[in-house]
Amino acid sequence: MATIRPRRLAVLLAAAATALAGCGQGQQQQAAAPAPAAVTVANPVQRTVVDQDEYVGRFVAVDSVEIRSRLSGYLSEIHFTDGQMVKKGDLLFTIDRRPFEIVLEQMKANLAQARANLAFTEGDLQRGQQLLSNKTITEQAYDQRTQAKRVAEAAVTAQEAMVHSAELDLNDYSELRSPIDGRIGDRRVAVGNLVTGGTGGNTTLLATVVSVDPIRFEFSFDEASYLRYVRFATGSKEAESLHGNVPATLKLIDEKDFVHKGKIDFIDNVIDRSSGTIRGRAVFDNAAGIFTPGMFGRIRVPGSPPYAALLVPDAAIGTEQARKYVLTVDDDNVVRQKYVTLGQIDGGLRVIKEGLAAGDRVIVNGLMRARPGQKVTPQQENAAPPKGPNEAKAG
Repeated sequence: MATIRPRRLAVLLAAAATALAGCGQGQQQQAAAPAPAAVTVANPVQRTVVDQDEYVGRFVAVDSVEIRSRLSGYLSEIHFTDGQMVKKGDLLFTIDRRPFEIVLEQMKANLAQARANLAFTEGDLQRGQQLLSNKTITEQAYDQRTQAKRVAEAAVTAQEAMVHSAELDLNDYSELRSPIDGRIGDRRVAVGNLVTGGTGGNTTLLATVVSVDPIRFEFSFDEASYLRYVRFATGSKEAESLHGNVPATLKLIDEKDFVHKGKIDFIDNVIDRSSGTIRGRAVFDNAAGIFTPGMFGRIRVPGSPPYAALLVPDAAIGTEQARKYVLTVDDDNVVRQKYVTLGQIDGGLRVIKEGLAAGDRVIVNGLMRARPGQKVTPQQENAAPPKGPNEAKAG
């Protein structure tokens, strides 16, 4: 039997020790392999929702009146402060009344003269009746006196109308009052200026009054949306709801939520040929005076009938180029990728229109630790978020 040299023996022992050490380290590494990533999963929330469409529009006043005088004359008084709220019937302007007082006195004098003439013709006719019975005057002369009385009666009627017109000029038209409740703008003419009145196009604009409460909101939407609304209303036998019963919500440019509630009260009967859009109008209460004609806002109106939908948190949705997806966990705790079609945000959750089932376990937390095809350790989350504001009431 061959004798092993001491040096060779030492080398063999060292190699064996190295091999044993490597084997032990491999077993330790295998034993220390990481566990599947822990993720939080939840089933989609099932809720009845209504799609909402949003449009940009502008507020307009329900009533807007330009204050112009019926009479020409010098402006003698202004009875309001620029921009103040006025009530229907409040005195705004006064035209110099003195010329109209003179005209009224003249018309009254003419009326008195016409009545005096009528009294004379009536007496003359009565005398003519006696003379005619005595054959003192001819029938022609009597007819002339009858005609004179009728002319005098017509003159009295005409002069009474002239007096009434002069009284209107003096008592009503020389004082300009607000025809509506609302806010008046600034005065356009100062006291002492000549005001041109009448009904023509050259009359002087004195001020403008616009109503404030309620107020209208006008917006436009495309032809496809109009057809969708009409067919939805017709299918639900609520076609009349397009004109007065459709609820709407609104937010201003400095607001985050649609907190103002109103109703659609009008949809135009003609689609604009140049833009292919049709005009809609909503009405809102404005007791606080926040809304002002000309102000921009964003309106939200129902865009679909109520339907059952699945919703997930927006944070659970991933993006792959132009496609959206969610990660789900199957029965073997393996991550699966599902492409979905998104809807609107409802109560803080995103509506999923296609691609997801009610029983799917969607990863809602730990999305960055999960990869399709890998195993995970799911932790079920059962707390459902609160119901959204657009959920239709049952029953």
